[in-house]
Amino acid sequence: MKSTDSGIYGEDIAEQYLRGNKFKILHRNYRTARYEIDIIAKRKRRLYFVEVKRRSSMSQGSGAQYVTDTKLKQMVYAAQSWVQEHSYRGQYQLAVISVDGSDVDFIDDIWT
Repeated sequence: MKSTDSGIYGEDIAEQYLRGNKFKILHRNYRTARYEIDIIAKRKRRLYFVEVKRRSSMSQGSGAQYVTDTKLKQMVYAAQSWVQEHSYRGQYQLAVISVDGSDVDFIDDIWT
């Protein structure tokens, strides 16, 4: 499987997970001029800007371990861009969904 296909597959699994947990998907692959958010979802009154990381196995660690400080800064920038572009005034946070083999792990606040 190509890495692009693997990423899309991981995002599909993440979207199914979110929908199954009562999230409404607002956007997939939101792009700014330089950065991207994999999934923007909403549950209750809070937005979640979600990075999806997929690994075929845990042999090299979980996908969540691959969210670097640089990636976190990019996510902050992209989330702030979306918030400004849509004049959103509610609560929001950054999250990661790690798809590792057949396991799905949702880390709902990585901003802290």
